[in-house]
Amino acid sequence: MPVRIRLSRGGAKKRPFYRIVVADSRRARDGKFIDQVGTYNPMLPKDSPERVKIDVEKAKEWMAKGAQPSDRVTLFLSNLGAVEKPVITEKTKKHLPKKKAQERLAAAKEKEEVAKAEAEAPAEAPAEAEAPAEADEKKTG
Repeated sequence: MPVRIRLSRGGAKKRPFYRIVVADSRRARDGKFIDQVGTYNPMLPKDSPERVKIDVEKAKEWMAKGAQPSDRVTLFLSNLGAVEKPVITEKTKKHLPKKKAQERLAAAKEKEEVAKAEAEAPAEAPAEAEAPAEADEKKTG
């Protein structure tokens, strides 16, 4: 029987409250479970000690018997020091713009840089133009 340590939802609509339970993985999410290991209340602030309560000894006992914790429960247990922290994989790049859009953005940036360079260049050019004129006046004078 594949046993998992997972969340079982309770609470009202839009007010979730979860039990951390040991259950057969083939059972329904909120169905029959073997043992309750703790609770999780996501409505409380993240720094609240009441947010996640787990009986770590019970959880370790069930894991020794072969129960596999779910991803979320693994994070909770790693925060309590019961298991090592899971490796977080690299995020996908689907949210980034596609290739053509990136090329357009790069072209727009280049245009902006050229415009800035041209805006700075005329400010410097008159200063250089005045200097030779002053030198001519000194020679004639």
